[in-house]
Amino acid sequence: MPRSNRPKGRRAGTGEDETDDLSRMLAGWRRTEVKRDGVWHVQPISAAQAGKTYLCPGCLLDINPGVAHMVTWRGDGVTGDAADLAARRHWHLHCWKIK
Repeated sequence: MPRSNRPKGRRAGTGEDETDDLSRMLAGWRRTEVKRDGVWHVQPISAAQAGKTYLCPGCLLDINPGVAHMVTWRGDGVTGDAADLAARRHWHLHCWKIK
């Protein structure tokens, strides 16, 4: 019997809700940093994982696909983890360091 080369994970088009997104982000590699304005969860995105264009809130320039960057969200927000994760932002590495 020939083997199947199809991926065994979730199929495209099944959609995922906020709890799946939250648990996926919280389970990934991340660290917690304390900045002047509070506690932040920081997750690096490698150049290979960066597939979309984002606007960096630090310099207001685009983060192009294929550029390593950081995703950050509040760690001390009063609205809860799901709301903080929904408000996450993508930063250039340098912009995040000087924030």
